[in-house]
Amino acid sequence: MKTALRLLLITVPLAALGAAFLAYVITNRPEPVRIDIAELATPVRVIQTVPADLPVRVTAYGLVRPTRVLEAIAQVGGTAEWVDPALKSGAILPAGRVFLRLSQSDYALAVAQAQANIRATRAKLAELNVSEQNQTASLDLERMLLDIRKADQERTAKLVERGAASTTALDQARAAWLAQRQKVLNLENGLALLPTQRQVLIEQIAVYETTLKTARLNLERTDLSLPFTGRVARVAVETGQFVRQGQVVAVFDGIGSAEVEARVSLSEMAALTRPAADGAARDAAAQPRGDDQARTQADAAAHGDLLDPLLLERRLKDLGLRAELRLNVGGQVLRWPGRVDRLSDAIDQKTGTLGMIVRVDDAYSSAAPGAKPPLTKGMFVEVALTGPENRGIIVPRSALRDGKVMVADDEDRLRLVPVRAARLQDDVALIAAGLEPGVRVVVSDLSPRVPGQLLTPMRDEDLEARLAAQAAAGQPERAK
Repeated sequence: MKTALRLLLITVPLAALGAAFLAYVITNRPEPVRIDIAELATPVRVIQTVPADLPVRVTAYGLVRPTRVLEAIAQVGGTAEWVDPALKSGAILPAGRVFLRLSQSDYALAVAQAQANIRATRAKLAELNVSEQNQTASLDLERMLLDIRKADQERTAKLVERGAASTTALDQARAAWLAQRQKVLNLENGLALLPTQRQVLIEQIAVYETTLKTARLNLERTDLSLPFTGRVARVAVETGQFVRQGQVVAVFDGIGSAEVEARVSLSEMAALTRPAADGAARDAAAQPRGDDQARTQADAAAHGDLLDPLLLERRLKDLGLRAELRLNVGGQVLRWPGRVDRLSDAIDQKTGTLGMIVRVDDAYSSAAPGAKPPLTKGMFVEVALTGPENRGIIVPRSALRDGKVMVADDEDRLRLVPVRAARLQDDVALIAAGLEPGVRVVVSDLSPRVPGQLLTPMRDEDLEARLAAQAAAGQPERAK
């Protein structure tokens, strides 16, 4: 009882004292300081838009092949009497060089026989001329004798009328005249056949002369020579081997020029050809977003030309497309200027691409030993095609998302602007509508993108310079 009373007397005063102290502290403490939260600005990189012309560039790939390929085919048969020691795969032989000679014996005999036939026929023709002269002279004599026979018959007839001669003498005179008449007719018929015989001999001479030309031509064909300077691609003949007529004895690749069949999609082909003709596509690219009719008509016209090979060939020539072949060798890019020569004959069924034949005229002459090799068959090269220019605003391709670009307005706040891209090329986008010159386009990657958020724009002049150079140069740089 005493213990409980003592605890009550001690605990209650201490608790009351603590409560009073706590109430004093709470009552007399200072008010909390209010801190105003400021809006944070996000630093971003921006570029200032300027109008520019972006050439249409298409990159394709293909294998190099020679423009001229010769399959040396034996036009006559015979044994290979001599083969040029330099006729080896990879060797370069000059134009006009004889690289194979076949046996000429049979063809030389054919020439001699044709010449002998001509001489024999001409001798027969000369004999016929002499025979004609002889028969003509004989005919004159026989006609004179016929006149005598006729006069003798007439005298005998008069004598018979006077009774001075018998009818038997008249019959004998008439028989002699008829016999002489038969001789004259035979000579006249013989002479009438001579022109036909002469014509036959003349035609025989013409046939033999043709045979002689053929024999001489076959004799010349025993020597096989190159019509142009070429590299030996394949050899299929050896000395002593019998070569059949029509057999391919060697294959040569011309070194004057080379070509590459670059496979280009139809959409890229349309982009290369669309800005030509009457400029409808260029005008359509400048239309605002809501005016789609002009663009649709221009696209239809461009794709319609793709269906007409003649119009497409003419358009390609009128455009003057520039082409360049590139080959990366150990980090060094080798370049050859080329030109679009023609289109391939069909669309590839697997890839749906059309082949553009790019020709390089100085494939070998531009080679530099130790620095630049010749453009050789089988090289896998990159083909850069450059077409007409399109007018618009160039921005990095990464700045275009879902048809919109981020811009910093006059109050440095983020805005999402819908735009229309005329072309996406490499790492850039050509904006045809939606952006005006002088707008600050945000090129940094913002996540999340909140319209209206405060920005701290920092102009990226290096990127602007690269974009400007990309529009002007033939080879685009990578815009980062």
